[in-house]
Amino acid sequence: MDSSIFKAYDIRGVYPDQIDETDAWKIGYASAQFLRSLLSGYERGQANSQSLCVGRDMRTHSKRIAAALTEGMNSAGANVIDIGMIDTPQMYFAINYFGTCGGVQVTASHNPAKYNGFKISRQYAKPVGVNTGLKDIEHIATALLHTHGKAEGSVEKYDLTDEYKKHVLKFLKPNIRKLKIAVDASNGMAGKMLPLIFDALPLEIIDINFKHTGTFKHEPNPLVEENLAELKETVKKESCDFGICFDGDADRLMMVDEKANNISCDLLTALMASYFLKSAPGSTIVYDLRSSLVVTEEIIKHGGTPRRERVGHAFMKKALRDSHGIFGGELSGHFYYRDNYYADSGLITLVHVLNIVSEAQKPASELIKPLRRYYSSGEINFKVDDKQTKMAELAKKYSDGQIDYLDGVTVLYKDWWFNCRPSNTEPLLRLNIEAKKKKLLGEKLAEIEKQLGKPV
Repeated sequence: MDSSIFKAYDIRGVYPDQIDETDAWKIGYASAQFLRSLLSGYERGQANSQSLCVGRDMRTHSKRIAAALTEGMNSAGANVIDIGMIDTPQMYFAINYFGTCGGVQVTASHNPAKYNGFKISRQYAKPVGVNTGLKDIEHIATALLHTHGKAEGSVEKYDLTDEYKKHVLKFLKPNIRKLKIAVDASNGMAGKMLPLIFDALPLEIIDINFKHTGTFKHEPNPLVEENLAELKETVKKESCDFGICFDGDADRLMMVDEKANNISCDLLTALMASYFLKSAPGSTIVYDLRSSLVVTEEIIKHGGTPRRERVGHAFMKKALRDSHGIFGGELSGHFYYRDNYYADSGLITLVHVLNIVSEAQKPASELIKPLRRYYSSGEINFKVDDKQTKMAELAKKYSDGQIDYLDGVTVLYKDWWFNCRPSNTEPLLRLNIEAKKKKLLGEKLAEIEKQLGKPV
């Protein structure tokens, strides 16, 4: 088994060169063994507590991979509830709906079609990452010498569409006005789930790349600007109220306004913060430390408690759960909800956006305009071999600012700030800068580039 497939938050690799059915069997066996070992004595006696959910995305090899994964789980003695081809957030719902000890979604998310992988969740849909069990699963899987075993567990197939639809639409406010929206499903799971869940709503949906063809018309990553081209063209051509682009497994999204201008995910977090705090004043809202200062300002302005957190869904979900926060937003397009088991969901995010735009009685661009009060560099990558030394050099150079080390090094000044953090998997430093003036942003970016070299 190729150890490089084990990432910080999931398992991913090229099929069949790095991940194949043999690997899937071993990962299934290891996941079942690990997840069941976490149960307390009382929990072991509960219905479905020792079962696992298995789901998959639309990739051509996902069905075969999921079948092998299931066989491995059965051989470890676990029963499996097979919920079929689903979006990843439906897995989080299924784990809680059935009360299983966890579940595995077969997906490579936003990666190209030749990739596949596994997103593993434990009981209550808590994420399993490198620091919360993925190393244990890797150890068990790589120690297995064969993929043969008596299938002691059972398999039950279940279509959760109706129950999942009720769950997603419970967040929709009554009497929303008719809106015209463009949705690019990136040939991913939103193409299946959106028609099933939003079919009866007063919406006109212009669908883009809803079909599952085995390939992607564009990379299923909405954070890459070129992947938004078709969405933007459609929004302008069809005079839509706004547009949404989902990633491959529909747990992330990117929004553009009616003028086809990007609404960065931190500004969407700021907008949604005020929306949530109307109904839950004083609540905690979690955001990742790359986010604009406008997020903190809006949370405080509307009476909430801001909580700044490390980048990554495992950290965000834990912070939201620990603080009993109502909502969390990440620059990557993940949005998390207390009432969705502290998990992220692209479809539920769309529901809340529909509520906000419908209630406002004004264009999306006008809602976001007051929040566009800073200038941001976006995330810029630099190839650096000795990441810790470079970050220490930055901290020393800017030691007159307010410094913290929550994730990499962050330095805050009165009129600008930056965060520089290391990649988990590559020899890269990732830089984000924000300033009150465009000229100042350019000056500081050039200044830091002298320290880090040319961007890659």
